[in-house]
Amino acid sequence: MESSGAQSCPGTCLAFSRTHKGLVLIGEIILCLLTLICFGASRSGYAGLAAVELVFAALVLLAWSCRLPPRLTLLHWGWTDFMRCIIGALLFLITSLIVIVGHRDGAGIAGGVFGILAGILLGYDAYITLPTRQGHTAAPTESPDGA
Repeated sequence: MESSGAQSCPGTCLAFSRTHKGLVLIGEIILCLLTLICFGASRSGYAGLAAVELVFAALVLLAWSCRLPPRLTLLHWGWTDFMRCIIGALLFLITSLIVIVGHRDGAGIAGGVFGILAGILLGYDAYITLPTRQGHTAAPTESPDGA
């Protein structure tokens, strides 16, 4: 049974979606969806990357909003999310540049532009997620009584 101070599941999901990380993940999901639609409408054949990254971003959003990282300590969530962001950013930037240069249809070019924006947003997400950037506090060297 929940305590009176605990929020319900929809409450925690809404609370997380209003944080900086939540907004970045929602932006990634929207850009991946737009890229998926544009790549699917063109003859580029690169829709798989956008679909996989869309699923991964949705899973990470669900995990963080349901407060799973403190409960599942098997994974190091910071490094896992960081690697997801780095790999996704690199793949989106490379694939989008290939599509923009190689295809002349409007949907492919639009998908390439959305893919570049998604790659930039994933790179920013990697920057804010970098676990060594989070900063750890040093252990106190003085005794509590000041001596």
